[in-house]
This record gives sequence, C-alpha cells and structure tokens, in this order.
Amino acid sequence: MKNTFKTAAAALALTIAANTAHADNIVEIAAADERFSTLVAAVGAAGLAETLSGPGPFTVYAPVNDAFAALPEGTVETLLKPENKGQLTDVLLYHVDDRKLTAGMIPQGSNYFKPVLTSARLCITAGADGVKIADGTGEMANVIIADIMADNGVIHVVDKVLLPGARPACH
Repeated sequence: MKNTFKTAAAALALTIAANTAHADNIVEIAAADERFSTLVAAVGAAGLAETLSGPGPFTVYAPVNDAFAALPEGTVETLLKPENKGQLTDVLLYHVDDRKLTAGMIPQGSNYFKPVLTSARLCITAGADGVKIADGTGEMANVIIADIMADNGVIHVVDKVLLPGARPACH
C-alpha cells in the first residue's frame, strides 16, 4: 500500500511538472486574451496563425484592440478584405522579429531592429521610462506589458499598431 501511494504521488508530480513546463504558443496566448481579438482576427485573415504557432523563436509586438481602434476609421475593415491580404501580412510581419528578445535583452538607448518584414526597420528605445518603438510613421508605441513568455517566443504588448514606411530616426 505504501509503495502504491509513493508510485501514485510520483506519477502525479511528474504529470504536474509536465503540464506546468508547457507554455502555450504565441497564437494560443493571444487567442485566450480578449485584448487581442482584433490582432487574432487579422492573423487569421492573413493566414499567419500556423506560422506564429510554429517553433519560432519569435518576438511579437502585439497591439491591443484599442491600438487597432485608434487607426483611421475603416482601416481595419479594409485590411481584413481578402484582396488586401498582402498589405495586411506586411503590417503584421512588421510586428514580428525572428528571435526571442526579452525586454532585458534590448540594449539601453536607441537601436534599429529588423522585423521579419525585411526591407523595414523599427527603432526600439529602452530606458528608465520603459521600452518605446518608433515605426515607419515616426510615431512611438509604448510597450505596456513586457515578456509574456510563450513556448515559441515572447510577446510584448504595445499600445499602437506599428506601420511600415520610412526608416525611423533612431540615433
């Protein structure tokens, strides 16, 4: 009886350890959080859900719903149309780095980072007041929640949709 109890306890401990060791992937985390419903819809419309559920590693600068709502009226609806899939994909990939970059890995000061959208750059500034990201419009997004860990990377929540365009001034 004593050995049976020890065996059952050991099996339970292994099961708990295995379950807690698994983190959801980036898409699963975003889909489970209502603040990202617009982002999740856009990722689905662009056909990127499978990619961002893959092994990575990825860093995703994930805009909240309010960031999408702040875009000019009709922008999101227009981007979600099938005929605009390429443009939507470009905007979304501008939010993705193909490395796992925690906030602590971002060097102090301003530095260029190359998102998956290879022809563009982001200027990420880390300082005492947090992490800010300048996009192709020259406007700044704030990282409002850093380091949401996924099994295939990390999510940094931002308060603005990052838009490609001109190379932002960084130094």
